[in-house]
Amino acid sequence: MNIHQNKVVEFEDLGVKEYQPSWDYQEKLMKDIIDTKIKNRELPEEQHLLTPNHFLLVEHPHVYTLGKSGHEENMLAGIDQLKEIDATFVKVNRGGDITYHGYGQIVGYPILDLENFFTDIHKYMRNLEEVIIRTIAEYGLKGERSPGETGVWLDVGKPYARKICAMGVKASRWVTLHGFALNINTDMRYFEYIIPCGIKDKQVTSLKRELERELTPEEMEEIKAKIRKHFADVFEAELVFK
Repeated sequence: MNIHQNKVVEFEDLGVKEYQPSWDYQEKLMKDIIDTKIKNRELPEEQHLLTPNHFLLVEHPHVYTLGKSGHEENMLAGIDQLKEIDATFVKVNRGGDITYHGYGQIVGYPILDLENFFTDIHKYMRNLEEVIIRTIAEYGLKGERSPGETGVWLDVGKPYARKICAMGVKASRWVTLHGFALNINTDMRYFEYIIPCGIKDKQVTSLKRELERELTPEEMEEIKAKIRKHFADVFEAELVFK
C-alpha cells in the first residue's frame, strides 16, 4: 500500500439540514482536499501531506435537484405548485437527471480522495450501490443493479421494477462530491411532480412501502449504523466520528 494513502474517513451526521448549505459544506471539504493535493505537487514525495476523506449523512427538507446533464422538462411542477407543496428547486453540478430529497430519506455524501482508494469512477459507483444493497438486504430486500441505470433497484427486468436508492456524483481531481439518496419513510407523493432520473417507465419505492410499515426513529438510526458499517467494509476504510 502507498504510504500516502489515507483510508480513514471522518463521519458526520448532519441531522436535518437544508440542501444548499449542505452542498456548500461539501464544496468546502472538497476544496480543502484539492488544495492539499495541489500543495503536495510542490513537495518532495516523502513530505506529502495525507488528504482527508469525509462521509456525511443528512436528511433534507423537500427539494428537487437537477443534474447538469438533466432536462428541466422532467420537473413537472411549476413555481406556484412548488410553493404549495413546500418544496424548492436547485440546479446542481452532479451527473444524473432530476431527483427528489425530503424527510424520511437518508442522503449520503462521501467526499473521498479516490487516490486514497482506487482511481476508478465506475468502481466507485458500483461500491456505493453495494453499500446500499448490503444495507437493505438486512431488511429482507434484494437490491440489484439495473444495466445502464445507476442506483439500487428491486425486481430488475420485471414490469414492476422500482428504484429504492438514487445516485449522482461528481468528481474533480479524483475527489468525489454528491452521492446517494435512500428512501426510508419518504413521502412518495413528491415523486409525482417529476420524472425521476428522467426514466418514464420505472417506479420508485421506499423501505416503508416495501415493508408495509413506518420505520421508527430508532430504526432510522440503525439504518445509518448499517450504512456506516457496510461503507467501511466495501471501501476497506476506517470510519471515525468527527
